[in-house]
Amino acid sequence: MVEATRPPAAVPVATTGFFGHPRGLATLFFTEFWERFSYYGMRALLILFMTATAVQGGLGFSAEKAGAIYGLYTMFVYLLSVPGGWIADRLIGQRRAVLLGGIIIACGHFSLAFHGLSTFYLGLFLIIVGTGLLKPNVSTMVGELYPEGGARRDAGFSVFYMGINLGAFVAPLLCGYLGQRIEWHYGFAAAGIGMVLGLVQYLLGGKYLGSIGMTANAGDDPAQRRKATLLLAIFAAVALAVAAAMFTGALPVTAQKLAGSAGVVVVGLAVVFFAYQFLWGGLVGDERKRMAAIAVLFVFSALFWSGFEQAGSSLNLFAERLTDRHIGGWEMPASWLQSVNAIFIILLAPVFSWLWLWLKERQPSAPLKFALGLVFLGLGFGVMVLAALRTNGGTQQVLPTWLVLTYLFHTIGELCLSPVGLSMVTKLAPHRKVGQMMGIWFMTLSLGNLLAGLVGGRFETLPLPQLFGAVFATTAGAGLLLALFARPVHKLMSGVE
Repeated sequence: MVEATRPPAAVPVATTGFFGHPRGLATLFFTEFWERFSYYGMRALLILFMTATAVQGGLGFSAEKAGAIYGLYTMFVYLLSVPGGWIADRLIGQRRAVLLGGIIIACGHFSLAFHGLSTFYLGLFLIIVGTGLLKPNVSTMVGELYPEGGARRDAGFSVFYMGINLGAFVAPLLCGYLGQRIEWHYGFAAAGIGMVLGLVQYLLGGKYLGSIGMTANAGDDPAQRRKATLLLAIFAAVALAVAAAMFTGALPVTAQKLAGSAGVVVVGLAVVFFAYQFLWGGLVGDERKRMAAIAVLFVFSALFWSGFEQAGSSLNLFAERLTDRHIGGWEMPASWLQSVNAIFIILLAPVFSWLWLWLKERQPSAPLKFALGLVFLGLGFGVMVLAALRTNGGTQQVLPTWLVLTYLFHTIGELCLSPVGLSMVTKLAPHRKVGQMMGIWFMTLSLGNLLAGLVGGRFETLPLPQLFGAVFATTAGAGLLLALFARPVHKLMSGVE
């Protein structure tokens, strides 16, 4: 493989200018802010729009069908990050991938702004493709702003992630209000406008990025470019053919069946991948043990996200149908509760950062942090069991404080588990396999999102105490099980902390 090279007249990156960080960090910060604004603004409305009746301006889908579509959509958003990174590396570079991805995302949101089932599905498809191109590559460019690495790079990523959470906080408030109080499609259009604003500032601020992300690894090798282009064309043709066959009815597959099959495929790919690594992957010494640790944490990570991501499915439906959101004579949009997790992240992330530094060598091991994350997630669903019981079979509404407390527990769980996962993969994976292991790790998020949609789809067919109770038992039970085996799993890590 030809190594990426900088153009002879490379533009240097300014080393300061944004709170002591490279000025280019501001460009990427606001790009990510507006991309997350568009994503979370649309996500806050998605299942509510699908389950709203035609009289209410929605699609009139059952919760089961809407949950399956929601799960497929959020699954592919994360899954396509793998080919999105590959396209940038092999063909167009990160800079163009982010720009192209943002344009496609904006087109997807504007497609959702039109009335019609065909434009609805087209919009979801475009957002999936665009996010797959933008999401992994904007993060890669942040890392390249700090070639020296070290604590300054970590601080830069902390600032960058603040942009993610600020976007996730603001989006449901604005898009949710427009969608639920004025017209659904206005909310989707607002998400598209947000992405356009992100693209404008990305283009204007590109001069502060120097030559970062301008070249691809295969840029100087025509043979590699032709091969990569051919593979991409085949993939795109197959995807479009399958989508067209399903939409026209030539391939009679329901969303529920497709979601179930997709879950089996993702699990199967993960099993085959790890089996191949153990049998023929050329692992030596402690690498085999560390790969086993990744495989164990893979399972528990997928379980965590299958519960956590119900914020946009079952918990969103609970907020809409069974939560008393009246404040005086005004009713708060249900989608506004989607901002609560982002608020808690912004408030609690510095606390957890300080806590781990204060504990130093006394802080829990990575497997034990995973276990704590699952237990706190389970406690959140334990709160929802009590809330569901107070609705008397769906005949009464409860205060939003039940959901707020649930999101508090879920945020604590996220802060215990999420920052650890990606970090552990980069440390445990053999250096020659880090890229593919990061791709496999994204499968835990995609699989978890799919399961969250499928479980949330049972909102109308299972008694809610039973539904939330099953999630509570599964996640909290998995956390306690991992806590029991945390020490053996930690030994598999062979000294990696």
